[in-house]
Amino acid sequence: MRHAHHTHGVRSIDHLAYTSGMGGWNPAFKTALALGTLVICLAADRPAVSAAVILALAALQKAKGGLALHDYLGLLRVPLAFLLLGGLAVACDLSRVPAGDWSLSLHWFYVCAGADSVRFAAALVLKSLGAVSALYLLALTTTACEFVGVLRRLHLPGLLTELMYLIYRFVFVLLDTHGRMREAAGARLGWRDFRTSCRSFGGTAAGLLLVALRKSRAYYDAMAARGYDGGLAFLEEDKPLHAPQLVWMAAFWAALILLRILTA
Repeated sequence: MRHAHHTHGVRSIDHLAYTSGMGGWNPAFKTALALGTLVICLAADRPAVSAAVILALAALQKAKGGLALHDYLGLLRVPLAFLLLGGLAVACDLSRVPAGDWSLSLHWFYVCAGADSVRFAAALVLKSLGAVSALYLLALTTTACEFVGVLRRLHLPGLLTELMYLIYRFVFVLLDTHGRMREAAGARLGWRDFRTSCRSFGGTAAGLLLVALRKSRAYYDAMAARGYDGGLAFLEEDKPLHAPQLVWMAAFWAALILLRILTA
């Protein structure tokens, strides 16, 4: 089942977490699955294992989470762009003379790359993308309040988890406010040329700071009116852990470890 969403980036991740087909899974299980897969992907350090993690988790998001492949790839676009730029920086080197297997002259210096450095950079990008896929498994299927509940059961300091939750929530408030201010500036032709765009950007940034301060006070007053005494309380739904899920997780991890051994 495809869940439509009309925003991009962080806000769409929050929306998808609430509408995911894996929302009924035990949050502690999803946290363990995501973090365990992340550790195996990084420790294995093999392109085959990284590719297997990426493909398996994408298939899981589509089959069980109900997330369309197009939407999933769209969410991966931003981290993938950063990873590719980082991989390019790792693969290439600067030299005063031609070096390596390939070199590009830029008059004063050469941009050089070798086959070994390209392979290393490609493996690094693939491993990083596998780690991002593991974290997306958690982010796209587990709501913030459920994740805070898992952290509490792990006995993390309450101040840390509550600050994390409040900051996470306030990000969406700022995104929504920024979107409205940007639309208002566009309605006044505030983006028609570069000079006007710079002025509109400055005004939007200044206004966003003032609105953020005002909203933070308003939300604190709202929390105090609802009995806030320094600790956030969440109504958590009981989501039992099923034995087949544990078997599947163990089999998945075993397959990744076996693949690592075979590609050693």
